[in-house]
Amino acid sequence: MSDNQIDFSERQTSVDVAPIFVQRWSPRAFQQHQIEEPVLTRIMEAARWSPSCFNAQPWRLYTSTGATFDEYLNLLVEGNQAWAKDTSVIGFMVAERHFEHNGKPNAYAEFDCGAAWMALTLQARKEGLYTHGMGGILKPEITDYLKLDPARHEVVMGFTIGKLADLSNLSDEKRNEEVPNSRKSLDEIWFR
Repeated sequence: MSDNQIDFSERQTSVDVAPIFVQRWSPRAFQQHQIEEPVLTRIMEAARWSPSCFNAQPWRLYTSTGATFDEYLNLLVEGNQAWAKDTSVIGFMVAERHFEHNGKPNAYAEFDCGAAWMALTLQARKEGLYTHGMGGILKPEITDYLKLDPARHEVVMGFTIGKLADLSNLSDEKRNEEVPNSRKSLDEIWFR
């Protein structure tokens, strides 16, 4: 399915912004597709260039391979497994809890991971792919699977990257759910 077949008309901006922001969307209808290594590398490289407090870059990105895909899939809650099975990549973003330069707690680590997530997802859109961030993940199991030290690392989120499925192949109920949603108006979020 091409982007011009997705109806973004409900996403009206109050002023002109770059289309990539409006066309960032988190579908659940993916088709199995092999993402070429250079494309995946560009997506991760975009995340690398995100801003962070003290330039600490606390995000760590773990992504599935063909060999580990099912293991990553099993680290999602059941509802997310149902649709994520058709994505190309499942990943987890992990935050380093402490600054490397002084060992003190980094209260902004998760915030900085959010910046990396946005860079990752916008680069994926630029590559013609879609992402879906997830809170429905099994954090203790992910910590064990990735052999993380809970005192040093926080599993922040899960995510998928993939190619949008042809929505015409979905049931009517599923197709009606796969619609880009709108946003609160600017005056609801910006105060001065």
